Amino acid sequence: MTVDTSPASLPYAEPTDRVLGELGVTDDGLSAAQAADRLRTAGPNRLPAPPRPGVIRRLLGHFDDILIYILLASAVLKAILGDWIDFTVILAVAVINGLVGFIQEGQAEKALNGIKTMLSLDAQARRDGQWQVIDAETLVPGDVIRVRSGDRVPADVRLLSATNLQVDEAALTGESVPAAKDPRAVDARAGIGDRSSMLYSGTLVATGTGIGVVVSTGGDTEIGRIQALVAGVDHLDTPLTRQLAAFGRALSIGILVMAAVMLVIGRVVHDFELPDLVSAAIGFAVAAVPEGLPALVTVTLALGVQQMARRNAITRKLTSVEALGSVTTICSDKTGTLTTNEMTVRSVVTAAGEYDVHGLGYAPEGHLTFDGATVDPGARTDLRRLIRAAGSCNDARVVQNAEGHWTVVGQPTEGAVATLTRKAGIDLSGVHRLAVLPFESATKYMATLDDDGGDRVLRVTGAPDRLLERCTQQLTADGGVEPMDRAHWERVIDELAAQGLRTLSAAERPAGPEQDGLAPEDVADGLVFLGVIGIVDPPRPEAVQAIADCHRAGIRVKMITGDHVGTATAIARELGIAGPEGEVQALTGAELEEMTGDQLSARVREVDVYARTSPEHKLRIVRALQGHGEVVAMTGDGVNDAPALTRADVGIAMGIKGTEATKEAAEIVLADDNFATIERAVEEGRRIYDNIRKSVVFLLPTNGAQSLVILVAVIFGLSLPLAPVQILWVNLVTAITLSLALAYEPAEPGVMSRPPRKPGGSVLSRDSLTEVITASLLIGGATLLVYFIERDSGSSNAVAQTTAVTMLALGQLAFLFSCRFLNNSSITVQVLRGNPVVWLATGALVVFQLIFTYVPFMHSWFDSAPIGARQWAFTAGLAIVVFLLVEAMKALTRARERRRQ
Repeated sequence: MTVDTSPASLPYAEPTDRVLGELGVTDDGLSAAQAADRLRTAGPNRLPAPPRPGVIRRLLGHFDDILIYILLASAVLKAILGDWIDFTVILAVAVINGLVGFIQEGQAEKALNGIKTMLSLDAQARRDGQWQVIDAETLVPGDVIRVRSGDRVPADVRLLSATNLQVDEAALTGESVPAAKDPRAVDARAGIGDRSSMLYSGTLVATGTGIGVVVSTGGDTEIGRIQALVAGVDHLDTPLTRQLAAFGRALSIGILVMAAVMLVIGRVVHDFELPDLVSAAIGFAVAAVPEGLPALVTVTLALGVQQMARRNAITRKLTSVEALGSVTTICSDKTGTLTTNEMTVRSVVTAAGEYDVHGLGYAPEGHLTFDGATVDPGARTDLRRLIRAAGSCNDARVVQNAEGHWTVVGQPTEGAVATLTRKAGIDLSGVHRLAVLPFESATKYMATLDDDGGDRVLRVTGAPDRLLERCTQQLTADGGVEPMDRAHWERVIDELAAQGLRTLSAAERPAGPEQDGLAPEDVADGLVFLGVIGIVDPPRPEAVQAIADCHRAGIRVKMITGDHVGTATAIARELGIAGPEGEVQALTGAELEEMTGDQLSARVREVDVYARTSPEHKLRIVRALQGHGEVVAMTGDGVNDAPALTRADVGIAMGIKGTEATKEAAEIVLADDNFATIERAVEEGRRIYDNIRKSVVFLLPTNGAQSLVILVAVIFGLSLPLAPVQILWVNLVTAITLSLALAYEPAEPGVMSRPPRKPGGSVLSRDSLTEVITASLLIGGATLLVYFIERDSGSSNAVAQTTAVTMLALGQLAFLFSCRFLNNSSITVQVLRGNPVVWLATGALVVFQLIFTYVPFMHSWFDSAPIGARQWAFTAGLAIVVFLLVEAMKALTRARERRRQ
């Protein structure tokens, strides 16, 4: 049985007696028999396990690629023809590629398992009129339960009563400060962060106690609804994945068409025997398929993963490394990512004016200034008394852990005041607390009776509006008192709130020597107002620069937070999120809720801040941005972020404060929860994409030249200059030596000064395709030239083919240096520097080619033969000519591009 959650019956918006009536219970809870009956109907209080494809099905999915189909078909034909060496090599390439993808696969269902770890293990429920500790899985709608500080809420609960109850809901709302809870009904339109009458499964009780009735369990809870969202979100392929898939389809069609043309011409025109034609067609297919490309991409991405890990970005899915380089919009959480997640006092306002507080976080390092000049708080009566009162009427303290980091023990807001006290050098050792009225959400203040150096003082801290109504006087700049100017302080409070600051006020009055207790009537009136303290979760200094770098790189940054719109907008303005073009545009969750899809689509790109958002809102925002062709990176730390992280092109989770569910849903996990790390990861992603593009441009002419040689030979009825097994040798040796060198290329200058590449399109630009075709013709033409020259000079077929293989290898080596700078000339001394792996690869290639040429067993396997110095010199000279001609073509392309611009 569950409560009716239609708009007419929302538990948080109804009085408690009506909620109890709809559930058919009283505040005495259920009997054991009733609970057992409802458990059979509602089911256990756990999240349902999602369906999951089997291992075999997931493994086979990695062979679902048309280029792999061509390789497998070629291997089968080779087996039929009895060419077992070729069969083994081709099959091994296809299988290894599929296994690498399977091992690296990111399993989205882990996100759901991560959510399950957030559920409570047991609960205190009233059964048969008595409080009992029961298994949380046996909770049912209608159970009356109680929670206290430190408990994890076991189900969705409508509060019946609460005492000083505050709940950490950051995992659901993203709000950094625990939410105060109250049994009173709230507006039916309230967002999840404003439903103060509800406790949600998986959240943590920070302080106080509460009693409530269970309204939803298992999959019907808020956290269960989020699980359903995660399970129902489609994963998007990364831009590179889509580009490589499109490239593979186009290439495979071309290969099949050309192989068919070869078969027809060879049979009809030259009357070749069928086995020879099949062997030639297989050789052409093997030559044309870039079987080394998947491994090359995987290695390049894996190297990027290692580099990003050194920059505090842990990558869970290989392809997300490159996808970061394609990002056009970053949707970032605020708390802890753009901000320090350490509440800090920024302003202190007394009757004398506003004091600025310097220093970030809980570390007691910093100073106070007034009109730009450093001040000594001890020498200013107004400032000293305000800080002393706020520091005394405070239960938090800041401590330094073993790593030297300062943390707060207690409430974050009170921790900020404790830090201020230490920054100001105020010694509270002489203050002894005699009595206290704890902070409660209903009163919004805390009061203490202190013995301060022999004088008894009643001190109060809390919400400014609650203190203003209790004060009749205010402290003057010199320590005197004067009548209260409430209008002035209300203006001050409004100004601080407009800056996104949370405000806290302090007041005091002398107490009689006989007073030794406190009651609410003692603080009802007659207090002296001391001033206002402005507190904020400050922006990370490095985040400001990182956002500016993102704007320069053409990447928009949007803040999506559960915080209030005023606070979020002020922080966004300080961070420079709107950029230099204008004011910060903000949209609240309530406003977004009323928008249609078309209305949101019309505004989504211009809005900079989304405040008080729910999981559905975040998901809608990401989808709307993607509808405009944006490549979206989404950051988050709470389980409420998991659906949007799953949908985003790149999901980024916080490693320190992020939930396990969020980390499992994400592709990238930040080890330092820092936005600046995202910007560095984007830079790394752009470098990796550049290197993949260079590698593709480099690799394809090997296949192009080989297939051209076979195609020309068949069309003109000539003997094959290369045997299929020799083609495999060239592919293998270049793949394990030269191809890997470009993966280590450093980032080109200005990589973060250019706009993101446009989504869609091909992995090969028009200019790159021109370069590939040119290099293929040049290397293929040189290979044919040396083969026929050797044949005409009387050399054996084995020597001519070995010379042709050497030409292919050296021509590809020359082209490697040209590919180091795709957009600039490689005829520069810089082409010899910056990447030592190029020279290691060059040495390895030469060694392998010497083995191919001179080791006897290689002659048996590959039909090779020794060649002399003349052949080496001739092929090396032609390789240099290939390099120069490719550079000439690149120069013409650059000149044409300048004219076009």
